[in-house]
Amino acid sequence: MLTWLLKCFARLPLPLIHGLGVIAGWAMFYGSRKFARWSRSNLSASGLAGQPRTYRRLLRRNIAETGKSSLETLAIWFRPEASVLQWVRECQGWEHVDTALREGRGIIFLTPHLGCFEITSLYYAARHPISVLYRPPRKAWLEPLIRQGRQRGMVKLAPTTLQGVRSLLKALKQGEAVGILPDQVPEKGEGEWAEFLGRPAYTMTLVGKLAQTTNARVLLAFGERLSWGRGYIIHITPFEGLPQPAALNAAIETLVRQKPEQYFWSYQRYKVPTGVQPPGAAGSSER
Repeated sequence: MLTWLLKCFARLPLPLIHGLGVIAGWAMFYGSRKFARWSRSNLSASGLAGQPRTYRRLLRRNIAETGKSSLETLAIWFRPEASVLQWVRECQGWEHVDTALREGRGIIFLTPHLGCFEITSLYYAARHPISVLYRPPRKAWLEPLIRQGRQRGMVKLAPTTLQGVRSLLKALKQGEAVGILPDQVPEKGEGEWAEFLGRPAYTMTLVGKLAQTTNARVLLAFGERLSWGRGYIIHITPFEGLPQPAALNAAIETLVRQKPEQYFWSYQRYKVPTGVQPPGAAGSSER
């Protein structure tokens, strides 16, 4: 029944889905103290908002965009694939993909929590295979929905386990692509502290290890959400240098500054994972 309802919802026009998303965003903001607190604090501390008036305007826009992100994800998962791909109005930078493919190199797509990050893998998977790293949900009943929604086209899912990482490594060595959320907080032993928008953030080291081991091409990608439900523009740019934590965060910052209202500010980017010592707190208790 739930799948049927989601498929019915996914048939709605994108402008209506985004309109309902705006309502959902404000409902989350007023209904969840954590959502409101993290949205406010992360955006305020980023230094991107400027004056109080600018901050309030950007916060309002971000609440709406976050709501759009939530509902568009369900639509992308359960709408017919060909119909979803019609929402992509343009892809800028595809020549970097063609170059990597001609060289026979694997591709590491870095897609941060910016804009519509679900559309990018689906767009690529309509043409070539891609393995996407994902963190299995805490609630087991969500797993089948996630797999049904994301394993479309030539998308393969790789969980954040040793087996999943091995599958990414295998795909890259075969000249295929992998997709990673580079601003997802890793577990203990899988990251390093590096500055992100002026504050230390525990940042994954996996990307650098994969790139060094396979000589894969590293590309940044994000799906810009157009206003009034007009669709998306996918932006693909090459990552310069080695994707070590500090450089990784700097590259993400550059993207976020382009569309700060579309970043997922309610995500707990600066949390301290269990067992990890907070930065600059030698000798303090861990949490």
